[in-house]
Parts: sequence; structure tokens; C-alpha cells
Amino acid sequence: MQDRTDIRLLSSEELSNAVAELGEKPFRSRQLEDWIWTHGAGSFDEMTNLSKSFRGLLSERFELSRIRLAEQQVSRDGTIKCAFDVGVNKVVEGVLIPTTKRMTACISSQVGCSLACKFCATGKLKLLKNLTAGEIYDQVEVIRNLADEHYKKPLSNIVYMGMGEPLLNYSSVLTSIERICGDPGLGMSPKRVTISTAGIAKAIKRLGDDEVRFNLALSLHAANDAKRNHIMAINESNNLESLADSLRYFHEKTGTRVTFEYIIFDGFNDQLSDARELVQFCKHVPCKVNIIEYNPIDDGEFQMASNERVEDFVKLLEDCNIIVNVRRSRGKDIDAACGQLANKNTPANALKAG
Repeated sequence: MQDRTDIRLLSSEELSNAVAELGEKPFRSRQLEDWIWTHGAGSFDEMTNLSKSFRGLLSERFELSRIRLAEQQVSRDGTIKCAFDVGVNKVVEGVLIPTTKRMTACISSQVGCSLACKFCATGKLKLLKNLTAGEIYDQVEVIRNLADEHYKKPLSNIVYMGMGEPLLNYSSVLTSIERICGDPGLGMSPKRVTISTAGIAKAIKRLGDDEVRFNLALSLHAANDAKRNHIMAINESNNLESLADSLRYFHEKTGTRVTFEYIIFDGFNDQLSDARELVQFCKHVPCKVNIIEYNPIDDGEFQMASNERVEDFVKLLEDCNIIVNVRRSRGKDIDAACGQLANKNTPANALKAG
């Protein structure tokens, strides 16, 4: 049998052409997209408003497969971590983070990661696979259903802050957002979507050229090249000067305020001198700062800064009129907090559990 194409890899135009080639009327392509991207169909047989003969032709030519939820863990604070089977013994993780104000899906764009940031569990893995737009979309759909099932609330926000570097899987990530925010699709507002990047300057400028409408967050963690080089190897080829230039360009093109994420480590980047360097970097572009508690991983190289240090750090930023939020960790007990994904959940274990 001829290898079948994944139908979810087709653009709307490509799908319309394929429908025409199969001798069907143009409106059938819209029906197909509704089933695939809005109703979450897992097979062509579920598409009951399509003729049996058409469904048969689709099955011969295309495949329609979705990632499988292999395991889920619920934290004491209500956070739910999901392990998704993406085939060939590969697992990717996503998280539902519930709060009183919002339901957030933290999703992954790659299986593993190539950037090897020292403080991140995913960085200890090698890059195994770029996820397709459909595989990224499926995480959102499953987590959205969990929000409804467990909390009777709709999903309100999506953050690409799970496994992988989104801007190194650029095309699939942007296509997934088009589907998540589109119709057919989940119809979410792009202002409810945030991509977090370790800092790929050329790709940040590309986002500006594409005039994206979603939010951008930069994992900064140090406003000093020497310190950032130590914890994030990507900084050696994308230093702070190049990042500042790309962020200015992004803001000029989109008008969107940037978020700087700053994990605060004990004795490394928690001094007032570090805060002053951050203040200077914030002058490059309209921004806000998220101070993030560090969540230790197994190697123990870094530790969480003391509450007193965090408070002093935040006060200096606020005194300089910088918008600051302190993000408290959630899901630590199930290794679902920031930086912990893939800390203990190996592919074999997750698939066995599923």
C-alpha cells in the first residue's frame, strides 16, 4: 500500500485541492477541517456528514492519528502533569496549571531539547524530535478537556514553556497557533498565547516580520553575558546585545510588550547588582518581568534564593518603575514545575504506566 499522508500536515489550500482531486465539492474541505480541528475527530469514520465512499477514499489516501495521553499525575495543589505518547517510544509532557483566575496549559514543542540550559531538566536530554503542529495542538485539546473535567472551567491561557525551544521548531509552532486561535480550530485569542524562548535572535526578528499577535517571553535569567553564558550556552551565539536588537525590532513590528523571565538562583543572580543590570536591560524595550522561583533538579548545582533576597530584588525593580510579578511554583511534588519537565518521567516508564 502506498504510504499515506498525515492529513493534518496539509494547509487549508492543500486540503481543498485534495478534496477536488477526489471529486468532491469545495464545501467538503471545510467540513473536513471542522472535524479535524474543531471536533477532534480521531478517525474518518467519525465524520458522519461525509458519505461512506468519501470516507473510504480519505482512509486510503490519508492517515489521521492523534497523540495518546499515556499518563497523568495530579499534584496536591491541583496541577495536572500529562505524559503524551508521540510514537516510537517517545514521550512529551504538558501541564494544566489551575488558579483562581485562570486555567493555563503549559505545552511542549519538541521531545527533548538541544540547548542544554544548566538549570533545566529537559536540557539534560538530547533533542529527539520536533513535534508537528497537530501534536502540539493535541496537547492543548487534551488539557482543555481536563480543565473542564476536573474544574468545570474553560482553558484561558496557553504557554509554550514546556519541553523544547519553540523557535527552533518555528513553522510547526506557528501553524499550531493558527489552528488553536483559528476557525476551524479552538478559537482562542492570540493574546492568550505566549511563546517562551531561550533567545534565538534571528527567529525573534522573523516573528516581527510575520507580525504575530501572540505574546513573547524571553528566558533571560541574567542580564550579564558572562553569567548568562555560564547557565545558557545559547547566549554565546545570541548574546544580550543581539537579543536587545531583535527585541526592539519585534516590538517595532508588533507593538507587543515583551516579558522577561528571570529564575532567581541563590548566590548567583540574586544580588542587588544583578537587579541593577536587569533594570538597564529592561530599558531596551517595553517590558514586564516575571521573577520565577527555582525548582531544583537532581544535580543540585543551583538552589532557590531566599525570600528576603527575592523581596529586596523585586523592590529595587519596582522602585525603578518596572512591572514585576513573582511566580510561585506549582506542581513541584510531581515534577511539573518550571524547569522540571522530563526530570524523572522517562519514555519507558510513562508508556508502561499508560
